[in-house]
Amino acid sequence: MSIRIGLQLQPQHADYDRIRDTLRAAEDAGADVVFNWDHFFPLSGDPDGKHFECWTMLGAWAESTSRVEIGALVTCNSYRNPELLADMARTVDHISKGRLILGIGSGWFEKDYDEYGYDFKTAGRRLDDLGAALPRIRDRWTKLNPAPTRDIPILIGGGGEKKTLRYTAEYAGIWHGFGDAETIAHKCAVLDGHCATIGRDPKEIVRSAAVNGKPSEQAQGLLDAGVSLFTVGVGGPDHDLALLQEWISWRDAQG
Repeated sequence: MSIRIGLQLQPQHADYDRIRDTLRAAEDAGADVVFNWDHFFPLSGDPDGKHFECWTMLGAWAESTSRVEIGALVTCNSYRNPELLADMARTVDHISKGRLILGIGSGWFEKDYDEYGYDFKTAGRRLDDLGAALPRIRDRWTKLNPAPTRDIPILIGGGGEKKTLRYTAEYAGIWHGFGDAETIAHKCAVLDGHCATIGRDPKEIVRSAAVNGKPSEQAQGLLDAGVSLFTVGVGGPDHDLALLQEWISWRDAQG
């Protein structure tokens, strides 16, 4: 699979104008995908600092860009009814002319749940809820008028080997993980096993990983593990894109 470079543009500690300008700069620099995240409060720095909501932002990003794919890394399944989320995704898919990736996970940030009145449940129950939501999302896409512009790619984030990776084998086109090359390689092997169990070609699933170091330090190991989408994270207020540009230059040098 072709090498692609993503940016997770974290919607924290910055005014929206600054976030929008960084989004456009990333697209101009050659990023393939720009993600935000689905939280209600910052995950680093001042815990009550500036922060913006995920999906309303994605609608604006769809109008503010013309080439990059966009999505959440990742949407929290707990925060929206699956049918509503499917409709939201279909709408952003149309606004963006077919550039949305539906990133989704089971949720983990307890402050979001407590402050906004969601039931945190247990990790196991949150994962069960995700497993129940995924077929509902796909079913709703078949009923919407107009239908999505394409088979919207589902990205599942997380490393749980019994449930998360099994759901990925069943429903997703992209898996996103965290960790070093050895960890990613192990998770990919587990995912391949789930694909074998259900009779799916594991090559249909793109492997994605977060990167926080230079390509010279991380790229080859992750490539050997099967990763083809490499995503740099950046937060406000500075939005330093130097590392992103290094990964883009590395991608371009691969031919």
